[in-house]
Amino acid sequence: MFNKSVPDSMVQYKWVALSNTTIGIMMASINGTIILISIPAIFNGIHINFLQSSSLVYLLWLLMGYNIVTATLLVSFGRLSDIYGRVRLFNFGFMLFTLGSILLYLVSVFGVMGDTAALELIAFRLFQGVGAAFLFSNSSAIITDAFPVDERGMALGLNMVAALAGSFIGLVLGGILAVFNWGYVFLVSVPVGTIGTIWSYWKMKETGVRQRDQKIDYVGNATFGIGLTLLLIGVTYGLLPYGTSMYGWTNPWVDASLGAGAFLLIIFPYVETRVKQPMFRMELFKIRAFAAGNFAALLGALGRGGVMLMLIILLQGIWLPLHGYSYASTPFWAGVYMLPMTAGFLFMGPLSGRLSDKHGAKLLATLGMLLVALAFALLAMLPYNFYYPYFAAILFLMGTGSGMFAAPNAAAIMNSVPAETRGAASGMRATLQNAAQTASLGLFFTIVLTGLSANIPASIGSSIAALNIGPALSSQVSGIISGTSPTVLLFSAFLGQNPVVPILQATGVYMQLPLSAQMTIAGKEWFPDALAGAFMSSLRMAFIIGIIMSLIAAFVSSMRGKKYVHEGATSIFNENDTQEKSTQISQNTAETREVLKGESGK
Repeated sequence: MFNKSVPDSMVQYKWVALSNTTIGIMMASINGTIILISIPAIFNGIHINFLQSSSLVYLLWLLMGYNIVTATLLVSFGRLSDIYGRVRLFNFGFMLFTLGSILLYLVSVFGVMGDTAALELIAFRLFQGVGAAFLFSNSSAIITDAFPVDERGMALGLNMVAALAGSFIGLVLGGILAVFNWGYVFLVSVPVGTIGTIWSYWKMKETGVRQRDQKIDYVGNATFGIGLTLLLIGVTYGLLPYGTSMYGWTNPWVDASLGAGAFLLIIFPYVETRVKQPMFRMELFKIRAFAAGNFAALLGALGRGGVMLMLIILLQGIWLPLHGYSYASTPFWAGVYMLPMTAGFLFMGPLSGRLSDKHGAKLLATLGMLLVALAFALLAMLPYNFYYPYFAAILFLMGTGSGMFAAPNAAAIMNSVPAETRGAASGMRATLQNAAQTASLGLFFTIVLTGLSANIPASIGSSIAALNIGPALSSQVSGIISGTSPTVLLFSAFLGQNPVVPILQATGVYMQLPLSAQMTIAGKEWFPDALAGAFMSSLRMAFIIGIIMSLIAAFVSSMRGKKYVHEGATSIFNENDTQEKSTQISQNTAETREVLKGESGK
């Protein structure tokens, strides 16, 4: 039911807002994953040796730097949008993102090589991440402003489908473009970004509530931003070898970064309750729908955030070479074989969003997380040389569960807060999810590396014994490979590279091997087969962690209570607000006021 006084142009504007934000989110999501597949081509293009220890630093920053910057800025930018206008900052983010894409492409045009090129790419990816933070922090709030309550689940579902579809389009697109020129990986965003920026400035308009009289909370911004940055940087460097350890968790600088970051985040709620105009109103977490939705999203992202990368490593480093694919082609085909997960999300995302508009998020979101847990359990039972249709069915199931959870959960979160706090609320929702995804990478990598360290000597030893090169030479070769950092072996598999040949060549042992043994080791199947047993045993442990996190997320989701819409959560399109809300709000407005005053425990 709409307000008849609203012009037709404003009714049509909701589709303008949805299409603009969807293009922006899809573009940002494509860039979040396109580099996963194209890193081998990028490293080759700028002449970076993937076996050098410095290359691991570049690899991690190219993989995780974009997400770190995005995660740390989302809440701050969301709060700024509540003050200065969500559309204004969204448009500005579109422009920054496009400029970052141009700068990244120019690195390939000017032929910069080596460490300089790697550092420039990292810097421009961080710059690009700033633009993405403006896009992510405002898209959900702009959609919530533009759509009536009974259509938000559908609209947010379409937006999230675009985000996940962008993630998988990035995988395939990165594989295709990197074949021609690694610079095209960044160039592809330029025309889309340029057209999107122009269209956004031309068509988008402010429809949300603004708090022009509010001041910026510098203390809160600094506490949260610096704390989260230090925490995520500590997680990133914890994955790098330190001294004789295969991890950096014993590095005092890593420990200091993690400790300082955790301390700042712990005191952040205290700081915000003492500030007159805080960056984020902590009392929003006293609203059950908001708190349960955010914590369920955080746990779900922590459980499955690193899965995509682990499955890509499984495909690129093991399954595809074992099935005859060349190392050069594995990045592209890994993206193609991951598409069933996208199909599942495309199937269920909009449908579950629409259903949640009528029936609420509780049942759909909870069932979604249970399906994700089931998918993890099925993945844990697969052998490394699996039958692909089974694998594809499991990916489809995981995508379906994710789609069933994402749109209803986001709509429930955004409906539960007052209109004037939508920017900060949207930023907090995206921050918790992005930060959990980054932390999930660290968690999964640590689990897998620990398993590799324990199991790789036996796995490599049996593969070398099968070469029949004699006990002395077998022992020497086994010692060299087993002594190689598991991090190098794992990232080599991720990059679609066989590291054994250059490692043995560097020690002079390779030329001592019989020609038949050299050809076997340099072939497509020897390294994947030698790595597979050790990798799968540790990957199953990561899947078990995913099961546990998903089940806890399902439980938290089930505790969100009945369907709830905040009394100030309607849009300009709703007619007769009081009457309409009375049919949708299951908790009375008096209780809501008490909640926001801190007088209720919900």
